[in-house]
Amino acid sequence: MSSKVHTKYICSNCGAETLKWMGRCPQCGEWNTLEERVETMAPKSLGPSLSANLQSNAKPQKLSAIHFNGDKRILLHMNEVDRPLGGGIVKGSVILWGGEPGIGKSTLILQICHAMASQGERVLYCSGEESEIQVKLRAERLHVNDENCYIYAGSSIDGILQEAENLKPSMLVIDSIQTMYISGVYSPMGSPAQIRDCTSALVRFAKRTNISVMIVGHVTKEGNLAGPRILEHMVDVVFYLEGDRSYQFRVLRTVKNRFGSTAESGLFVMEGNGLKGIEDPSKYMLRNRSESAPGSMVVACMEGLRPVLVEMQALTVHSVLAIPRRIAAGYDYNRMNLLIAVLEKRAGYFFGNLDVYVNIVGGIALRDTACDLSVCLSMVSSLLDRPVSDKLIAIGEVGLGGEVRSVPNLEQRLHEAERIGFERAVIPKHSLNHLNPADYPGMQLVGAAYITDAINALKSDRL
Repeated sequence: MSSKVHTKYICSNCGAETLKWMGRCPQCGEWNTLEERVETMAPKSLGPSLSANLQSNAKPQKLSAIHFNGDKRILLHMNEVDRPLGGGIVKGSVILWGGEPGIGKSTLILQICHAMASQGERVLYCSGEESEIQVKLRAERLHVNDENCYIYAGSSIDGILQEAENLKPSMLVIDSIQTMYISGVYSPMGSPAQIRDCTSALVRFAKRTNISVMIVGHVTKEGNLAGPRILEHMVDVVFYLEGDRSYQFRVLRTVKNRFGSTAESGLFVMEGNGLKGIEDPSKYMLRNRSESAPGSMVVACMEGLRPVLVEMQALTVHSVLAIPRRIAAGYDYNRMNLLIAVLEKRAGYFFGNLDVYVNIVGGIALRDTACDLSVCLSMVSSLLDRPVSDKLIAIGEVGLGGEVRSVPNLEQRLHEAERIGFERAVIPKHSLNHLNPADYPGMQLVGAAYITDAINALKSDRL
């Protein structure tokens, strides 16, 4: 039976497919982005010879019969990268890196190349955005000058894979996937079709040669990786490097990891010679904490599986506007308004004619509901213009009824607070039944069932 020719139209902006041409893409709404593509469909009935050619040499194996040597990972000796990876780079894996422009993606990956090259592993760094001279200038700033690190400036995936076949490196770096193109795809660089097919070729190459591949991806204004969503499904690991460029603090978050936990994260500080891992994040974030300041408290958040203590500040001032301002930096704006409503309704503190500002010091963004109690108490402290004790910390989620709810990883948070030097902790009353006070010899645990109980505990202490 002969093959059939099938014509379809693919949007160069979003990758949507349709069987007929339209002036406007039905998926993303862009005009004049549908491009014609002719494909040859395989016949339904395959002859014996063609059927034999399509069969691979792979055979089903019992799971118990599959063995490996245990040396499938490359340890970088960079704790803040090895931990999110699950213990090093798995050979033959494909890792996708995302982040805002200028956040430090290329800098961190060049440092990873240095860590591998210094162990005798050969690395091929392919840049479609910079020339060899530009990469060399950045490498000199990072003090990277290894004989095993090779630089290739080009945008053709076919050429890159050919060079990788000849060089046989341990790791191949693509910076960035939006600047690459592959032959046979008649779409501009950065289009969903080009991104999809280029990534597919890299994934096949990594699995066939057992060479690890790192891909740098651009992000959209919403913060998502540019290109089709299938891109994240094709790769093995997805990392996002986050942080405020006005600050030095950076967080490496794991979105997907086939070889480890997605709960781990890496913490860095941007310095003149690159990104440096933070050994003690809590002390780093509290190094310039202002003592005895109204509205200042310390929150115990979780970055991955590690507790980190961060200073947060609240400021309430009389408003001259008909609608008072509500501004939150590093904290969820809607969550702040919810907590203000709870304080007004359940605790009797009125904020209706006040501007309220909440700021998380250091440029870190908090998404942990365990910080609710500290946010509430800091706003009350600023409202009354009376400081909170420097040795007190509050941990708990606040519900709409004013109740203080239990939070996960409370033990780790308390141990971290005790290590830093806090002597008193206000926690959910229900959690006291599951804690042994003897485990915290240097800290007094105070239970609070409602937000009013937590405020009274502060008043009896110093507020």
